[in-house]
Amino acid sequence: MKNLFICCAAALMFSCNNSAQQTASAVSVPTSNQQIKASMNFYDIKVNDINGNSFDFSQLKGKKVLLVNTASECGFTPQYAELEKLYKQYGGDTFVVIAVPSNDFGGQEPGSASEIKSFCSVKYGIDFPIMEKMVTKGAGQSPLYQWLTSKEKNGVKDSTVMWNFHKFFIDEKGNLVTDFSSSVSPLDSRIVDLIKA
Repeated sequence: MKNLFICCAAALMFSCNNSAQQTASAVSVPTSNQQIKASMNFYDIKVNDINGNSFDFSQLKGKKVLLVNTASECGFTPQYAELEKLYKQYGGDTFVVIAVPSNDFGGQEPGSASEIKSFCSVKYGIDFPIMEKMVTKGAGQSPLYQWLTSKEKNGVKDSTVMWNFHKFFIDEKGNLVTDFSSSVSPLDSRIVDLIKA
């Protein structure tokens, strides 16, 4: 209950402080003169999945990707159901959802890999890929999140992961397109339009 209260309070504060900015920039696809030469390629990144197996992002070439940092004890956790619905409707050869559990915000993902996997399977019937728990910001930030949040690395924009269920959209060529705050539903028309474009 305490964790739920912390998450809801933080989410409300985040939403109030960032709603105007998010509305203005949520789907601002950069023009060529805004882009810089990226120092890293999305497809060069390798991580481990929830089972401890190597997961090479190069296998996602040709697919659009919605990558989300997740947590099991957050007020936004019900978005797992929306992510699964989105994946069932559009997932396949051209689109995939990737969940990245993280304990960075309010300690709301304390579980082991097996506990997270069981929670996602039993409570939400998740079929999309789930990665190992990662650090999304600050000291020890994973290479994946270094790429997602650094314009120097991704060639598009700097950003900060503010809370659980922050969403990043990557196109079918491995380019970062934009990101969406936790309060944006996975079923939001802006995300669906990017999938269908």
